[in-house]
Amino acid sequence: MNVDSYRFLPRSFRPLYEGRGAFPGEEGPVWAPLGKRLAEARVALLTSAGLFDRSSQEPFDLESERADPLWGDPSWRAISATAESSDLGVSHLHIDPDDLVADPEIALPRRALEWLVADRVVGHAAPNHISVMGYQDRSLPGWRDETAPRIVEQLRRDEVDAVVLAPA
Repeated sequence: MNVDSYRFLPRSFRPLYEGRGAFPGEEGPVWAPLGKRLAEARVALLTSAGLFDRSSQEPFDLESERADPLWGDPSWRAISATAESSDLGVSHLHIDPDDLVADPEIALPRRALEWLVADRVVGHAAPNHISVMGYQDRSLPGWRDETAPRIVEQLRRDEVDAVVLAPA
């Protein structure tokens, strides 16, 4: 399946984001060795689909993004591994939410992770998974200085060994 990240954007935005490449010094992949066997590791999921728990969390800020289409909400949400799929909402202007509302597993594959745990491929699923809203400002200062360190704090509190990125 091809994913057109620009489908829900005005065509004039395409040149601003398409084919820009990596920032200087960030050309290589992000890599950190896993300090233990996967079968012993606690794994969390991180989605960029803008999922939030409607029963306990505010949606991501779409109004500010509508006012400034080059801005993206840099906040994040911890999604409990036990949250009901029916409680998950989607707030993201650049993806069609209908399929995600029908089946949040598309963007946050908690069942698949639990199957891997049951099959002893993965040691444990984390108690919380992370949701962010993709489509961020290319300079990413808020992400580097605020969002990423807070997400790392949450992952450390949850004793997470590895994170699987589930982009929307």
